[in-house]
Amino acid sequence: MNGRIINIDPEILGGTPVFFGTRVPIKNLFDYLKSGDSIEIYLDDFEGVTKNQVIKVLEMSQKLIETSSNILHENFA
Repeated sequence: MNGRIINIDPEILGGTPVFFGTRVPIKNLFDYLKSGDSIEIYLDDFEGVTKNQVIKVLEMSQKLIETSSNILHENFA
């Protein structure tokens, strides 16, 4: 893997964001976590996805939320 975590390609699932090197949508991870499943269960069900990819996506999501929160607070202050 070349360091990329997410792939968005119109030729793969119509441009749905997927884990790089797979056809597994990122949304599947959040659906599993929302339903209470562990990362390990997710990884067992989607063997092409690595734990490192899952952790990186969660870290990226956290950064996006933190950044969005800061922007929202600045606009409402």
